[in-house]
Amino acid sequence: MTTRTTWRTSAARLAAEVAPAGSRWREPIASTPRHLFVPRWWDTPPGVDYGQWELHDGPSDEDGWFSAAYRDQTLITRVARGHADHAAVGERTSGRPTSSGTLPSLVVRMLRHGEIHKGARVLDVGTGSGYSAALLARTLGDSQVTSIDVDPYLVEAAAARLDAVGLRPEVVACDATGPLPGQYDRIVSMVAVRPIPPSWLAALRPGGRLVTVIAGTSLIVKATKTADGAAAGHVARDWAMFMPARSGTDYPPALRGLFDLARDQDGEQVTRGRYPVVDAGGSWELRSMLEIMTSGGIEHHYEESQDGRRTAWLAHADGSWARAGAYGSEPPEVHQAGPRRLWDLLDDIREHWLLNGALPLYGARVFVWPDGAVGLSRGGWRQVIR
Repeated sequence: MTTRTTWRTSAARLAAEVAPAGSRWREPIASTPRHLFVPRWWDTPPGVDYGQWELHDGPSDEDGWFSAAYRDQTLITRVARGHADHAAVGERTSGRPTSSGTLPSLVVRMLRHGEIHKGARVLDVGTGSGYSAALLARTLGDSQVTSIDVDPYLVEAAAARLDAVGLRPEVVACDATGPLPGQYDRIVSMVAVRPIPPSWLAALRPGGRLVTVIAGTSLIVKATKTADGAAAGHVARDWAMFMPARSGTDYPPALRGLFDLARDQDGEQVTRGRYPVVDAGGSWELRSMLEIMTSGGIEHHYEESQDGRRTAWLAHADGSWARAGAYGSEPPEVHQAGPRRLWDLLDDIREHWLLNGALPLYGARVFVWPDGAVGLSRGGWRQVIR
């Protein structure tokens, strides 16, 4: 079987998996060679903690390359400042992912939330591998699509790979949180932001629609620009998580010092928690609510020992930290310090969930002011993201 036949067969199978029958996105996926957009990627080796990465080189292992590229999965292409294209075969590295080829089903979901129509001028925020720009250009035509990324190398590489498959949308290196290169009917972001950059509303035409994820949460915000320059909409009854938009070559350092302090130090306050230990970082709805209620910036760590002891740590950029530990479903001993009591707030959120059967996030009404602040409301619940 030839390489051409192989990728077309694989792409058609992927298209059938991630795009419903009749979807306008099925044909573009089936006709786009995703493997060419991700020739190299980083992956966590078996038995190694997340945050440690090993390079995979597609051309030297074509079967593995096609298996990865045409599976519905995210492929990490950049870790910290190191792009996979520039690494040696077999090289290992560590750090936080800073760019990727997003899993195709999520790309499709974000584009569908955008309600993109024929003739729409679309801004694709977060070029990454260039795959989402390829799907847009195949659907709308090159002249209708602009894709931006903060990393000049990513833009250069994506433009070259798009050109190699006959696609030439505009691809621009710029900071997504600053001025944007044009006016658009749709802005669809493959990176997370908090709050909405004011430049997005300035670049969005009246009646235009923006779709993005709030950084640190799984909340997909969909809002339409109104005549007064603001935007209104709602939080999708759906969820996604993206890397946060960055302005530099890497993200700021993690709160490692606070976690070291929280690991075994006594807290300023020691209490008994109301509910069992939970991995809030792995529970998207709890994590999202905690982020919204604390102005963001919480980092999570969770461990479960072989003897059944569960321990969770929370750390906030304001210096607050919490540690909760217990066996199984027992109420935990909770140590907390800093300007706010993070575990108490988490227990309050869990109590709301138990009393009401749900948290108010998904389906909440959204209002975006011209300065980018986001208002959320549902029933009697109100919160503003700045």
